[in-house]
Amino acid sequence: FRRMWAVLPAKDLVDAKSRLAAALSPAERRLLFRTMYEDVLTALSEAGSLGGIAVVTRDPEAGAVAKSYGARLIPEPQNQGQTAAIERAAATLRADGADGMVTIPGDTPLISAAEIETVLAAHTGPTAMTIVPAHDRRGSNCIAVSPPGLIPLSFGNDSFQPHLASARKIGVEPRVIDLPGIGLDIDTPDDLWMLIERGGATHTHAYLEKSGIAARLRASRNRAREAGA
Repeated sequence: FRRMWAVLPAKDLVDAKSRLAAALSPAERRLLFRTMYEDVLTALSEAGSLGGIAVVTRDPEAGAVAKSYGARLIPEPQNQGQTAAIERAAATLRADGADGMVTIPGDTPLISAAEIETVLAAHTGPTAMTIVPAHDRRGSNCIAVSPPGLIPLSFGNDSFQPHLASARKIGVEPRVIDLPGIGLDIDTPDDLWMLIERGGATHTHAYLEKSGIAARLRASRNRAREAGA
């Protein structure tokens, strides 16, 4: 499948990661998402088996960053969320004759080209679905479908089981792969702490350390432990 395209939706950077508002300032959230987004684009650009990268966004900064990685831009008139962005990309890629698409979230900084290649290698057949669940096995962090638009995709906290059911309803047995990098999407302070604890050489880890966010969260966790002792 040389024509498997990665699809990466990017919401407006200024509104990114609102669920982290209790832990980070608006400027910190914006920079965090941009840095995670670049980590994902780096991994995608290094995955040689992809036919291309399509970024769905209306944000000028996100679009400029995507272009710097050689991605194709699919503009959206307004930010209607991840599900609508994926649907727009599926229709575009299907019209262009792509064999399939792989949905990738922009907030999985531990993703690697090797993990993307693992998904592509597991995805066989002209009609197929491969899925990588979130670490809690509730959400769907990555879905490969052939052809694009094979089933309706709807993303949220509990989308994993519904996606499996949708595939089986049309006679397709989905292949499930657990991958630690793709599996960790950063939505909450607990997710962010999990990322810091795991460590890594990503741009995101460097930002968290340099900005002082990591030190601040460590101190907060230590205080909480001492108070509970």
